Order: sequence, then C-alpha cells, then structure tokens
Amino acid sequence: MAHDLRTEELKNPIDVAEYLFRRLHEVGVRSIHGLPGDYNLVALDYIPKAGLNWVGNCNELNAGYAADGYARIKGISAIVTTFGVGELSAVNAIAGAYSEYVPIVHIVGYPSTIAQKDGMLLHHTLGNGDFNVFSRMSRQISCAVSLLNDPHEAAVLIDNAIRECWLKSRPVYISLPTDIVQKKVDGDRLKTPLNLSYPDNEPEKEDYVVDVVLKYLHAARNPIILVDACAIRHRALDEVHELIEKSGIPTFVAPMGKGAVNETFPNYGGVYAGDGSNKGVRERVESADLVLSIGAIKSDFNTAGFTYRISQLNTIDFHSYGVKVRYSEYPGVRMNGVLKKVCQKMGKLNIEHGPNPNNEIPEVELLSPEPTITQAWFWPRLGQWLKEGDIVITETGTSNFGIWETRFPADVKAISQVLWGSIGYATGSCQGAALAAKEMGIKRTILFTGDGSFQLTAQEVSTMIRNRLNPIIFVICNDGYTIERYIHGWKDSYNDIQPWDYKALPAAFGAPKDKLLTYRVSSKRGVEELFMDREFSSGDTDKLRFVELVIPWDDAPVALKSTAESAAKRNAEAAT
Repeated sequence: MAHDLRTEELKNPIDVAEYLFRRLHEVGVRSIHGLPGDYNLVALDYIPKAGLNWVGNCNELNAGYAADGYARIKGISAIVTTFGVGELSAVNAIAGAYSEYVPIVHIVGYPSTIAQKDGMLLHHTLGNGDFNVFSRMSRQISCAVSLLNDPHEAAVLIDNAIRECWLKSRPVYISLPTDIVQKKVDGDRLKTPLNLSYPDNEPEKEDYVVDVVLKYLHAARNPIILVDACAIRHRALDEVHELIEKSGIPTFVAPMGKGAVNETFPNYGGVYAGDGSNKGVRERVESADLVLSIGAIKSDFNTAGFTYRISQLNTIDFHSYGVKVRYSEYPGVRMNGVLKKVCQKMGKLNIEHGPNPNNEIPEVELLSPEPTITQAWFWPRLGQWLKEGDIVITETGTSNFGIWETRFPADVKAISQVLWGSIGYATGSCQGAALAAKEMGIKRTILFTGDGSFQLTAQEVSTMIRNRLNPIIFVICNDGYTIERYIHGWKDSYNDIQPWDYKALPAAFGAPKDKLLTYRVSSKRGVEELFMDREFSSGDTDKLRFVELVIPWDDAPVALKSTAESAAKRNAEAAT
C-alpha cells in the first residue's frame, strides 16, 4: 500500500472533520444544526469530540432557519446536511441568510472522491455523473465554496471559508467527502487562531473621508441618524452607539435595524419607514438637512413600499464596503473606522431634538369598550411587558409590521426576515435563537408568528422540546394569511388555512406536562392577566410557554396597511 509522505511528516496529525469542528468551536459555535444522512454520518461522530452539541432538527429547511436565528445571536452558526436531497432542502434558508447577511457555515456530506471521479450512479444524485451541480447552485448564495477533495488543501480551505463567513457575514459552503473525513491535516495550525479582524482602512483615504463627513455634519442644523440592518450584520454597533451618545443627534431605525439601537437613549426617535413610520418620525426625518444613513438596505418592506422621501443630496451612506457622501463615492473605506474617527473629532454639536416615542396605547384604544384584542392596542402594550435583554422574533406578516410600534427596553435583540420574507422562518429561527440564548445565559426568547406561518414549520417546537428550550411562543390566530389578504385576495380561499388546535401541539410533540404551560387569550383583559402572571413572565422558569393569541382576521398594523396600499398602487400603475 502506498504511503503519503506529506501525511507522515505531520508532527501533530488530526482528522479533517475534527479540525473543521474545532475551528467552529474556536469562533464561538457551540451547537451544530442539521440532519443525519449516510454521506455525513461518520463526520457527525466528531461533533462531541470538539466540545459541540448536536441539535437534530426535523427537516433541513427548519435547520437552516434555526442556524440563521442562532447566528444572529451568537455571531456565526453551522449546519450539516447530506449531499443533494439534504442540502437542497436547506437552500431556501441559506438563500435567506445570504440575502440578509447572516453568517452560516453549511457543511455538506459528499460521496467519496473516488465515486465522484468515476461518475458513479449513486443515490441522491441526478444520475448523470455530475457531482458538482449542487455546489454550483450554492455558489450563487455563498461568499465562499470550499470543496475538500484533497486533504493537503483541506485545512487552508476550511480556514478560508470560516474567515470569509465571519468577515463578509454571509453563508459559506464546505463539501466533506466520506473518504476525506478521517484524512490527516496539521493539527498545529489550531494553535494559531483565525484572524477575524477587519483590514484597516488606508489611513490617508480614511482621514479624508472623515474630514468630508465632519464638514457636512458641522454645517447641518437638524441632522438625523438612521440605522439599518447592515450596521448589525457588519459589527459596527459599538461605533454607532458611541456616535449616538456623543453627538446627541436624533436617531431612528429602519425596520430591519430594529434592535440595533438602545431604545432607552433620550435621542432615540423611533422607526422610519416612509409612510409606515411611527408617529411624528416621517416629518422629522424627511425635514432633516443631513441624514447619516448607516448600513441601509432599501427594500420594499423595509421602506413601506419604497415610500422613503430622503434626498441623496442630504445623505451620507456608511457601509461595510465604502462611504458615499451625497453623490461622491469612496469605495474600500469601511464604515467602522470612519465612524470611530468621526466620534473622536466631531466636538460639540448644536442639534434640534426629535420625537420621543413611548409605549402609550392610543387613546382611541383606551376609550374603546370593545374587549377584542387589536393590533393597535397590543404592540404598545407588549412594549410595557418586555424586559431588558429579551430576544424578540417576529414572523413575516402582521407581527413583523406590528413590532415597529413597540419601544424596546435596553439591549433587546430583534430578529425578523424583512428582506427575504420566507413565511415560516420565525418558528425555526426561534429554535436557534433560544438555543443561543441558553448558551449565553439570556433569560427570555419570545416568538410572535401567525397561524398560517406556524403551520409551515410547526415541527421545530419538537426540536425545542428535544433540546430543553423554554421560549415564550405567541401564535396569532387570525384565520389565515392576513398579510397576503391585504396585498391581494381579501376573501379568496387561497389565503385561508385549516384551523388547528395549536396549543395541543407541544404535548403531541412530547413536551412533559410539568415543563409546559399553554393558554388561549382572546381579550385585552386576558392579555393583561397573562402579562401579570409571574410564572408566565418569568425568565427563570424551565417551562415552554405557548399562547394562542386571538386577533380579528381583518385587523393589521397601520404600517402593513400602508405598505400594502403602496404595493397595490405600483401594481395598478404597472398594469396600465
């Protein structure tokens, strides 16, 4: 039998799979999502050896959603699927993570390199001998693709993929053939941690951009700061918070930036989304003579149907890839360094104050004798119940728009999928977020999802039970796809769903009776009693809490109504 001299010369040989999982542990991953398959089974044996926990999801799509939620809390995540059938089931979730800048390491168990070379007719293939067809698909939704077909390149490819995943905050794809899993690489490489620091901006170029920014900032009389999702994804929140505190400039968030800013700051002004903005916000933002826009993603739902009215002539855009001052672009100047120096050099500013949002329930709701829960009443009331440090997940639909009306306590993390908008995302994401919260000692993870959305991914409640997680789950029972009704098909059957006995599901999934609390709430008084229930609201209980929250089928947050109206208007204009 031939010997590989390069392997024999390794002073500290380590199996490829162990190297991979130990690198993931190094960057903060503690749990691996996914499903077993015959092409990844041996690799899965290495997970506990690396000090990692195997989650074990119900299907690959849910596993992808869960990995997305986990990454948004922990900073990075990993998922393992099997070749073809498994990885393709996860593609929707991975695409969503790519769209929304969420770093997931997707590891795919592959047939052996010999089988690939010989083009063997194997199960889970298309039967045409092409073993790269699926990786080619994933190239479009990954910032790096590492095919580990040669053990001598494996360690370098693994390190590069994980580094790219972290720095670019997007998914990467790693193939792990069955005959590579136990091949040897140099374990001494693990003694040198991965360099996950962002490269510094060129000093002269950065200083020039800072001076340009300061010139416009000092000339402004009523500037505002608008923070969006990429400030979170590209890890610029420390610099953003320093700017907000030192400058005193009225600060607003876009819907995708919800949770990016400490909303207890006195200069926090609320959510700006064009026509869907909080009360008084649109007028203040659109009258500003300078907008410091940080990490913007100007998608349709994020702008309430493209109803932004901000001139580029009054805007400075800060991004991970560069800065744009009015119409002058400065590529390659990352926002982190620029914002830090702006804070150091800006001095005292004389700024007009902005609106001060609160969680006061609208007077019309307070005076109404109607006991039914309404969207306009519920979301401000929720803000009074939330606690510092909570994680709040909202599904694409009424809850995604309703949370705009909730002012958070300090350090609340918000998860939503505003850009990709895959119905069912939030329940899977909740599993990953709750697991990350458990690992980090965060007390409460709270999910809001619609009854229609919940039906797509309800199985992940089973995974929560399996992993002894204790989130608070609100299923909004409003008889179908309300967000779709507002867009089109108000009473059409395609927006209807089969009613379920939702609160019976956790027990059906095997939740122990002493680890489960279920409720059905259909009135404002019922909500008040629920929020005052100490056991329900506790962050220290080990019980999963599951609530059916009954809201009229035709009720929706104002922001959703305005977004739907804008979409309908665009469609009508396009038709003519």
